[in-house]
Order: sequence, then C-alpha cells, then structure tokens
Amino acid sequence: MGPPSYSYTPLTLDRRTLDEIAVLGARSFYDDPFFMHLSDDPMLRVRGLALYMRSHLVALGDSAVATGARNPAGLLAGICVWQRPGTHPLPMGRQVREMGGSLRALIRQPGSLVKGLRYTMAVEKARPRDEHWYLCMLAVDPMAWRRGVGSALLEPSLAAVDEDGLPGYLETQKEDNLAFYRRFGFEETVRLTPSRGGPPLFTMTRPVR
Repeated sequence: MGPPSYSYTPLTLDRRTLDEIAVLGARSFYDDPFFMHLSDDPMLRVRGLALYMRSHLVALGDSAVATGARNPAGLLAGICVWQRPGTHPLPMGRQVREMGGSLRALIRQPGSLVKGLRYTMAVEKARPRDEHWYLCMLAVDPMAWRRGVGSALLEPSLAAVDEDGLPGYLETQKEDNLAFYRRFGFEETVRLTPSRGGPPLFTMTRPVR
C-alpha cells in the first residue's frame, strides 16, 4: 500500500492521459544522466523528453499495461508501465512511428541523434530474447519523491509478473536506482557504455519466482 493521500488505478492510454504522462516524464527524467548527455539545453531537453515519452507509449499501444498514482487533487503523480510478454519487437509500423517521435524530439540537436541511436542499438542488443515482462517506465513527479509512490506502483505489478511465471527486465540510467530495484529482486546483468563520454546504462533482470 502506498501513502494514503495517493490513489492507484489502472490507466487507459488515451490522448489526455498520454499528455499527462508526457509532462510527468519530462519532470521525472529531467536530471537523468542519459537525457542530459543528449541535451545540455534545459528547454530543449524538456521538449524532447515530453515528445519521446508520448511517442514511445503510443507505439506500445495495447501491449502496454499501465498503472497511475494520483494526488488528492487528481493530478498524475506517478506512472508504472510494463510491456506484455510476447509483444517484442513491436510491429514495423509501430517501430517507425516511435522512431519518428524520437526524431522530432532530437531534431533541433542533430548531434544527439547519433548518440541516441547508439544507446537504442545497445539496448536492443542487450534485451532478452526469451519471453519476459519489460518495465518500460517507472516515473514519479519530483514533488512526490521519497513518499513511497514508486514502491506502491511497482509492488502489485510484480505480483502479476510472478503469477505468469516469467522474469522481469528493465534498464536504468541512474546508478542510484540499482539499490531501489534490488529491493524488489532485480539483479544487475549488463552495464553498457554505448557512447564515448556518455553515462553507463544498467540492465537488470528479476528471475522467475
């Protein structure tokens, strides 16, 4: 159970909710080492993050399972999104749509396109080929950090993963996040350094329970 001041419900990724998630993602990942590596301009980074988050979830479509946390005012304060097993890779049309969103996010800084592509290719190569649940996004608004929102979003979804008898998998760009995910049974598997001078990217797997 999370803090009593927040409510937790499944989300339908309609247009309004996608807009909310785009804003939330831009706030939550604003200081993420990877996105700072892509853009050192604060305004362009916020714009790019919002575009990327939205296009990524649009591409996932019905392969996504999303849960949201809302504060007493009804504002989205946290989001947990998993990709269902057996839905990777996405159909080519969705992949093209997602790439288009990434292009729009980075087009104002062309050098970032090369950096982003290196990370994308490294992530794709490292991702397991066996069936698994993939944690696409766990984001909490900075105003709600350290209030148990992330844990309250993650715990119930892991119970569903366990019922399926499948492993869980994720990537994170923040080394500080490793300890958090270890609390839930994830273990670091591969540490990637796709771009010279860029931050490492950590992959983690949660074995079948």
